[in-house]
Amino acid sequence: MVWMMIDASDHPSLSTAVTLAQDLRGFAGKLKRRLREQADVGDLTPSQTAVLLRLERDGPATASALARAEAMRPQSMGSVIAGLEAAGLVFGTPDPDDGRQTMLALTEACRSWIAQGRAARQDWLSRTIDAKLTSAEQEQLATAMALLQRLVGD
Repeated sequence: MVWMMIDASDHPSLSTAVTLAQDLRGFAGKLKRRLREQADVGDLTPSQTAVLLRLERDGPATASALARAEAMRPQSMGSVIAGLEAAGLVFGTPDPDDGRQTMLALTEACRSWIAQGRAARQDWLSRTIDAKLTSAEQEQLATAMALLQRLVGD
């Protein structure tokens, strides 16, 4: 992909878009950090978190499928999975299509932990919106959310 630099002074709406994009990226990062603070993620690495979320979203998978999906070497995925198994977050069963492989899935304890974390983040954000924004501002936020969802195609 080739990026072209356009002189924003020739396109006033582009200048606004560039500023909004910078502000939005900065805000998204801060919000992500604040949400992460609200639920205990323990000592999980970003790779371990990504694997758990993929297993939750897509269901059971083999280590090699997870490695491909996460663009990791199989050896690296092996250590990620070993840590998750040791923590009691995933377990393996023989693949019904190929007994030489193991299908990995989330434990019930992991599913419960994920749900509790989401509930904590939802509670914090709901309380923060209620405490810091007036009713009129909450309506403005709802309008802005519709626009933000259009940006990401939802």
